[in-house]
Amino acid sequence: MSLQNEIMEGIKTAMRAKDTVALESLRAVKSALLLAQTETGAKEEISQEEEIKLLQRLVKQRKDSANIYIEQGRQDLADPELEQAAIIEKFLPAQLTEEEVEAIIKKIIADNSFAGMGDMGKVMAIASKELAGSADGKTISTVVKKSLT
Repeated sequence: MSLQNEIMEGIKTAMRAKDTVALESLRAVKSALLLAQTETGAKEEISQEEEIKLLQRLVKQRKDSANIYIEQGRQDLADPELEQAAIIEKFLPAQLTEEEVEAIIKKIIADNSFAGMGDMGKVMAIASKELAGSADGKTISTVVKKSLT
């Protein structure tokens, strides 16, 4: 089942359950998917990799907003953002733990004989491709820095 179909089913379920938070977040995903699809000018569906990147971006936006609200002492505004992020994350592939990411990055470093911070860009490029959708960029970057020092 494509992501768009899953989102539509989720919207129907949320409407029946009168779950406004889920409905709002799923409608945002549907809107972002439609915008991404029309940006290309094609009527084709976007690739699965692009869908994952889009979902990750939506989750990151909500978490960043929630962090800003928390810093400003507005927990009442942060809670819905975190709830929406949790709902959108359900459509992402399972995220790897930091230990799993570290094992993969150490293997990349060993296989390519990288050493030192001068090779960080090369390691990041390979790791980002290999871990796309499984780990966020911030986690990858942190582990790469730790592994190269």
